Amino acid sequence: MTATGLTTIGFIGSGNIGSQLARLAVAHGYRVVMSNSRGPETLSDLVAELGPQASAGTAAEAAAAGDLVVVTVPLKNYQQVPVEPLAGKIVIDTNNYYWERDGRIPALEEGKTTVSEMLQEHLPTSRVVKAFNNIMAADITTDGKPADDADRRALPIAGDQVEAKAVVATLLDEFGFEAFDTGSLADSWRFERDQPAYVVRMTAADLPGKLAAATRP
Repeated sequence: MTATGLTTIGFIGSGNIGSQLARLAVAHGYRVVMSNSRGPETLSDLVAELGPQASAGTAAEAAAAGDLVVVTVPLKNYQQVPVEPLAGKIVIDTNNYYWERDGRIPALEEGKTTVSEMLQEHLPTSRVVKAFNNIMAADITTDGKPADDADRRALPIAGDQVEAKAVVATLLDEFGFEAFDTGSLADSWRFERDQPAYVVRMTAADLPGKLAAATRP
């Protein structure tokens, strides 16, 4: 039995972050369904590595199969994420805004919304939780530590539904990280790109100061 009580995690996006999270998920007893924009056949090597608990499908199939679904795609493609299969589900958003890749998005640059609020608007019947966006992909499978380790790495999360955040916090704990609740999706900018809490290793004691030091247009 997994710590969350869930059995299957779907992945919409199977790049650096998605593949690393899938490795952790399989190691902790989850089934995973992987997808990307190029088709299931391009994921055969990854699925073979992950083993019998893994399979590949379309984005819609991964969304339908997952008890919980990770969206980890370039922000410019977020509107391609299927809506209906994700209804009622917890969706972990790992995305960040890179204008060099995504093009300029004035609403983000003017501080009128956040990356995860945009995804939540696109998925109105899902429960979006921001997580795993401020850690280097390579660290995901190496930095986890037991709960009683004083140097345990903390990762911030944000979301608008308390129960959804609780499930994601349990998943982070299972994966070896301390979840630090930063508040709503509107607060998630505090640990995005170029902020003090972005891709630096922090304990739960370090995070409040880093988050407070964040600045926004």
